[in-house]
Amino acid sequence: MNSQYVSNVTDLTNPEKNVIYNMTHEEAVNIVKSGDAESVRKIDGQFSLVSVEGKTIRMARSIGRPIRYFIAKRPGGPELVIAERIDVIYNYLKKEGLDHQFHPSYTRMAPAHYITKIELLGCPDPNPVYSRFFKPERNSFSTEDTAQIGEKYIGALYEEIKKWLQFRAKTGPVGVTFSAGIDSGSVFLLTYHALKELGESPSRLKAFTLSIDGDGADLLQARKFLEALNLGLFLEPIEVDYSALDWKKAVRVVEDYKALDIQSATMNLSLLQEIRSRYPGWKYIIDGDGGDENLKDYPIEENPELTIRSVLNNLMLYHEGWGVESIKHSLTYSGGLSRGYMRTFATSDLLGFEGFSPYTLANVIEISEGIPYIDMTNWDHQKLYALKGQIVFDGVKAITGMEMPVFQKRRFQHGAASSRDFSRHFPDKEIEYRKEFLSSYE
Repeated sequence: MNSQYVSNVTDLTNPEKNVIYNMTHEEAVNIVKSGDAESVRKIDGQFSLVSVEGKTIRMARSIGRPIRYFIAKRPGGPELVIAERIDVIYNYLKKEGLDHQFHPSYTRMAPAHYITKIELLGCPDPNPVYSRFFKPERNSFSTEDTAQIGEKYIGALYEEIKKWLQFRAKTGPVGVTFSAGIDSGSVFLLTYHALKELGESPSRLKAFTLSIDGDGADLLQARKFLEALNLGLFLEPIEVDYSALDWKKAVRVVEDYKALDIQSATMNLSLLQEIRSRYPGWKYIIDGDGGDENLKDYPIEENPELTIRSVLNNLMLYHEGWGVESIKHSLTYSGGLSRGYMRTFATSDLLGFEGFSPYTLANVIEISEGIPYIDMTNWDHQKLYALKGQIVFDGVKAITGMEMPVFQKRRFQHGAASSRDFSRHFPDKEIEYRKEFLSSYE
């Protein structure tokens, strides 16, 4: 009798969702198969890639392309099931009669910016081994001049938007999910400028702003922003009823229970649902997700686990969480925006949009990590928060010549509805989100 284990890999991901500019999908997979981290870093774009070589499986992903996996046990050996979502894995296991082995907490998310290596050896299979392929140099700028930093940072962002328009979103309309905050505002102006520079009609562009029951501060802010630049004709308010909000559906779509991410996803879902209702054929959506993480613009005071020293002393803390070697790192969910990006990816993907968040790309993050935050802020929270607006304002002006209006920071979920509607819709405690998530698998 042959006692040799047989290992199987079932890859349920969709390579067509990758956006790779400088090589074919097959070439990128072969680079991942080599395990050479420096070569993987040279893959230009956003991607989730899977290579199989005997019992050795390697996965690599950028922030914009989440990927999950689960090891099932068959009589002849292990089977690695890889997909973008937990429910896709679960439905496959049900079809194969293996769902009795499943629990959502047994699935794993491959962390962004690492090669995840798995050896399917049998029982038990060892833990994955992680090799970082993206490690930007911190504090690499020799200047504290926000104009110079802004031009380089926003210049990198602009190049990514231009590439996307040239090689991916080549035809058809482009929608910006637009709160008129620093991130969506800069993305809108750079996309507008890029279309003109590329000889395309700016009429392809539209700024979609959500308003629940006619309330929320974002719509007023969006009008002020665009009218200040004589671009008001690009605004399309998306006014929806309070009844359109459904945080329970957002939990199922995002497959997570972090309150802030679910709140954001709930608003994004209602926005995208109405856009889809109005425009059945619309495909491309661009947004500013990742801008806060890049310039470390979250209120530290709201998170008891953080101090300004932990934020400024840890590489890509908001992108990756505490890191794969940390006791706080979640194998099920990864960390930081590597985890949280499902709020953006899953909502747009569900409704048939192809979303793009240029701030999440490594070429842009690399510039942001090089900023000498400590020297520029001297560990002062308020200076850190103010820094983002100045850098982006200076950068947008350098690239486009336009003076971008900069408003006080406000989270997307707080600007789309009145405080009364927000408070009556969302639970106060995370446990309610957890219960809703687990109820899908009871």
